[in-house]
Amino acid sequence: MRPAAETKDFRRDLVSLLPKLRRFAMTLTRNANDADDLVQEACERAITRSHLWNGEGRLESWVYAMTRNLWVDEIRKRKVRTGSGTVDALGHDELSIEPSAEKAVYANQLQKMILSMPEGLASVFLLVNVEGHSYRETADILGIPIGTVMSRLSTARLRLAAMISENTERRA
Repeated sequence: MRPAAETKDFRRDLVSLLPKLRRFAMTLTRNANDADDLVQEACERAITRSHLWNGEGRLESWVYAMTRNLWVDEIRKRKVRTGSGTVDALGHDELSIEPSAEKAVYANQLQKMILSMPEGLASVFLLVNVEGHSYRETADILGIPIGTVMSRLSTARLRLAAMISENTERRA
């Protein structure tokens, strides 16, 4: 059993990860309500299994991997129950990122662009470019080879650049 101080530190560190964890959950679920449920379930599991956290590596990576695994399990459950398992990314709640109106609009447009990419591309892009994880950490979190991370990241960057260019041309 962990000492009370370590448990308190673990929970404090977990709470500080919530904004990042929600962004990651959004790339997986494509829906604000599902993302919130996934974050809650991941936090509950992390707390109940905190004794399994060995303190090595980044807590963030451990929780992200747990979140991803929970989502994969949820997709499997949905496929069994309903024959589907994906939710359309367009037309759902948005994260409020920036108080400035112009920046908020641009941030929401970027978020929609990222979420419109296939799940594997969006998750890799978020983990590397937004959250700052290394390719190795991203590969470990998503359970894929590092070469796949590099390939998906390249594809995601090219797609995002093309979407931004197309969006800019439409405004002109």
